[in-house]
Amino acid sequence: MAFESEHAADCVQILGEGFPEVHRWLDELFVTLGPNHRWIRHHVGGIEEVRRKWGDRAADAARIHIERDFGGWVPTEGEAQAYAIHTGVQHAFKQEQRPVPK
Repeated sequence: MAFESEHAADCVQILGEGFPEVHRWLDELFVTLGPNHRWIRHHVGGIEEVRRKWGDRAADAARIHIERDFGGWVPTEGEAQAYAIHTGVQHAFKQEQRPVPK
């Protein structure tokens, strides 16, 4: 899991600004849920919510944030929830760990 400063640095490098409000919003539930916070906003739907709140460039920042936390991919909401249930979200998500539908 990356810190807010690392997510902001990624965005500065790629987008030219840090988007701290996006990173705070994506991770604000960490305080109560720990690593399980990711299934709530770290997915395609979370990116679209960021787009509605702050616009297209902020949505790009959300995508960068989520890709870093998930090891290079952005899950659907269902994939994020299924993975959280399956693994308990103990480690950063990685593409090779995607859940297999039953």
